Amino acid sequence: MDYYAALKYLDEHASYLKTGRIDSPSLHVIEVFCEAMGDPQRAAPAIHVTGTNGKGSTAQMISQLLTATGLTVGTYASPHLERVNERISCNGELIADEEFAEQVAAIAELEGLVGLRPSYFEIVTAAAFRWFADIAVDVIVIEVGILGRWDATNVVDSIVAVVTNIGMDHNEFAGPTLEDIAREKAGIIKPGSAAVIGERREDLVAIFEEAGAATTFVRGKDFEATSNALAVGGRLLDLRTPTTIYPDVYLPLHGAHQGRNAAIALTAVETFFAAPLPEDVVNEGFAEVRMPGRFEVLGHQPLTIVDGAHNPAGADNCAQVFFDDFQPDGRRLLIVGTLRDPAEMLAAFRADEFDLVFACTAPSPRGVQAIDVAAAAKQLGCDDVATFDSVEEACVRAMEYADGDDAVLATGSLYTAGAARPVLQKYAN
Repeated sequence: MDYYAALKYLDEHASYLKTGRIDSPSLHVIEVFCEAMGDPQRAAPAIHVTGTNGKGSTAQMISQLLTATGLTVGTYASPHLERVNERISCNGELIADEEFAEQVAAIAELEGLVGLRPSYFEIVTAAAFRWFADIAVDVIVIEVGILGRWDATNVVDSIVAVVTNIGMDHNEFAGPTLEDIAREKAGIIKPGSAAVIGERREDLVAIFEEAGAATTFVRGKDFEATSNALAVGGRLLDLRTPTTIYPDVYLPLHGAHQGRNAAIALTAVETFFAAPLPEDVVNEGFAEVRMPGRFEVLGHQPLTIVDGAHNPAGADNCAQVFFDDFQPDGRRLLIVGTLRDPAEMLAAFRADEFDLVFACTAPSPRGVQAIDVAAAAKQLGCDDVATFDSVEEACVRAMEYADGDDAVLATGSLYTAGAARPVLQKYAN
């Protein structure tokens, strides 16, 4: 099986848009495949990360901090922006096409032996575990696909379980309350593990404290970003952990929420080692963090940004950074395609404060049709709205229209960000 055959095999097994669990909540299939492979998910200690928003950024920060200590770190993330290889990496280097195909081929062979049909996400998850075992990583950092308890990644017995925050998302699988969602995410906390909780609401924190961890650290009480200031190209932070205060830490990511994620990540790594980290390791680790598609600035004339905000809380964070931190002076152009209620998302993006809205259909079977996104924008009070069938067409038209003083933001989902990114990069300067 070559790389393209591996991609074809994956697409034939697509379930829930390649990002999460199968329709029936069960770990049976992934457990059978892992057992058949000798349980590679147990070949190295694990840090497991979930949360409604910020889990991808937090997982990457954890990985970079661990790498800075000299460990070999395998990282599993989802979804990808442009290529599936982005989901599986070692010390920041993506799995090569040939190695990816080799791992997927092994899963395909097992499918015939065990007599079970895995989903896209289960295949990639199993392939990641197998590759991490093959290359003998020292530690694996695993980002949950959806929720936690029944996510395919939850076959790991993590040493540290991390929850960034709780919001309303994936209500087709959990809800209708935040407490219900919290209970699903608490499912990654294993008896005897440590839990690092970024959520601060007491009723939700109580759910995590009852989940059976040996130790639980909570943001605000045990750790925090005590100073979280805007800096050129990112944030300047003072971070307090359960053991130490780290002053003047530079993080090259935009938004105050990333400072909060940094406090979570640093506490998780300290908890993993059961010891503070040297300041030079902390500074080196955070300085290396890169998050493509998460409020990523691609160009400056015009200011060109892509962001994968996919729910109202993420959209609100995106809008705050765009309007409050960047404060664009020229015209503001919004390229938006979403998988959710467009009225709710556009309100969170503050779409009525943009001069032009380029409504498009996100490249997903769940993508809201551009005409419906446009209608929601007009209902919100947006005066100038254009409609496009594809993200790519919307990006081209927006960049042809924009001049050097304008600001262009492409957002609404990670699928939108992934489609917009290569197009906008061609115009970046």
